[in-house]
Amino acid sequence: MDRLTIRGTTAELPAFDPDIELAPTRSLDSSEVTSGFVYEGANLRSLDLDAIKLITGQVRELRTARAEFSDVRADSVEFSGCDFSSLSWTESKLSRVRFTNCKMLGAQLTGLTLENVVFANCKLDYAILDNVKATGPVVFFGCSLAESEFESCDLSNTVFDGCSLRLTEFGRGTYQGCDLRGNDLSTIRGVSNLSRVAIDQAQMIQLAEALVADLRIDFREDD
Repeated sequence: MDRLTIRGTTAELPAFDPDIELAPTRSLDSSEVTSGFVYEGANLRSLDLDAIKLITGQVRELRTARAEFSDVRADSVEFSGCDFSSLSWTESKLSRVRFTNCKMLGAQLTGLTLENVVFANCKLDYAILDNVKATGPVVFFGCSLAESEFESCDLSNTVFDGCSLRLTEFGRGTYQGCDLRGNDLSTIRGVSNLSRVAIDQAQMIQLAEALVADLRIDFREDD
């Protein structure tokens, strides 16, 4: 089974049997289980997925003008080169799922449970992640999360590595063991909420800069 390991955190990646060829499918919105599939190159006005299961498959180069996913169970699925415009993804569970080179600008991710989920080189700028819970390893690798927001999330033991966190806001939530090493933290927001995260010594100055900005401290010279 393929794995991704970053600084001691190991996430299991989607598993594909080399002896079984994945079958092309024309649609993902079946009311039944979709398994052993490849969905590739679709350019859609909208995509609505509700109460479905995606098991062992690949979604490649999918583009949507609007996407709404609800109650989706994804297990061992890889999304690559996808552009999910106006994505709303709610109340779903993802296990052994990898997103590679995907655009989710302004996405609304609410009530998701993530276990062995990897975001690699994805654009999540302006995204809002609300009540997202990591029940297993979750990795953000080389992603852009500029001005994105985490609110009421449990990101315990989640890893961020080589990510752009410009004005990323970490709201109230649980961050114990969240590994923020390997990122510039000088412009993040919500520093006071980041209890028990892991950083390296050089990042202490960056967090101090971010805290000063959070508190809107005014430096003045003596008259």
